[in-house]
Amino acid sequence: MLSPYGMEIVESCITCKLRTDRIFCDLPASALQAFENIKYAAAYPEGAVLFVEGQIPRGIFVLCKGSVKLSINSPSGRTVIVKLAEPGEVLGLSATISGKPYEVTAETLDPCQVNFVKRDDFLHFLKDDVEACFKVAEQLSEKYHNACKEAGALGLSHSAAEKLAKLLLEWSLKNGEAAKPEPRLKLRLTHEEIAQMIGTSRETVTRLFAELKKRQILHAKGSTMVIRNTAALREIANHNN
Repeated sequence: MLSPYGMEIVESCITCKLRTDRIFCDLPASALQAFENIKYAAAYPEGAVLFVEGQIPRGIFVLCKGSVKLSINSPSGRTVIVKLAEPGEVLGLSATISGKPYEVTAETLDPCQVNFVKRDDFLHFLKDDVEACFKVAEQLSEKYHNACKEAGALGLSHSAAEKLAKLLLEWSLKNGEAAKPEPRLKLRLTHEEIAQMIGTSRETVTRLFAELKKRQILHAKGSTMVIRNTAALREIANHNN
């Protein structure tokens, strides 16, 4: 079924061809049917807010298609983007299990399909299925591992240039482009949002991109960024190692 946003909506998790590649979705038949009975499939446009930091958890959001920006706000009003969620991830998982407020704000970066499950239904689902509990534990473990890895990669960098280089290399790895001679990245974030990810200003990000292009390390083709010199970008990323 096509949604108003031009996506093909997969109504059933059971017939979804992508689920075998995703941690949470790859459940045994009985658990998958139980999950199918309690989830609600919905399509969201770009810029839709799924939940807000500090909100009492209503349930989980399983991202099927598209990408979601997860951010937090400091008391001074500064926004930090902590992660870009990809298909297969379960959003609001720890808050839904603990009953504590959502830790982040989740906003769609492009049109998304999301499966929503109410908190009470999800908790009953976990109590009734050991395999589902294992998948949840696996996803929480992966989230923790990735958070530590990203914090180490970006937080321990000594300069904004290092942080930006590491971010670009990480994106190329996730997109399966890292092994190519000239990896290509489709930038979905503005310079302001990239600055929010690496803890600097928009002006600094704009200047760094200009310098990388001048040195012919990067080349821009519309919204696509081509890494023309991966070795040089890696050298910037590892400057203090």
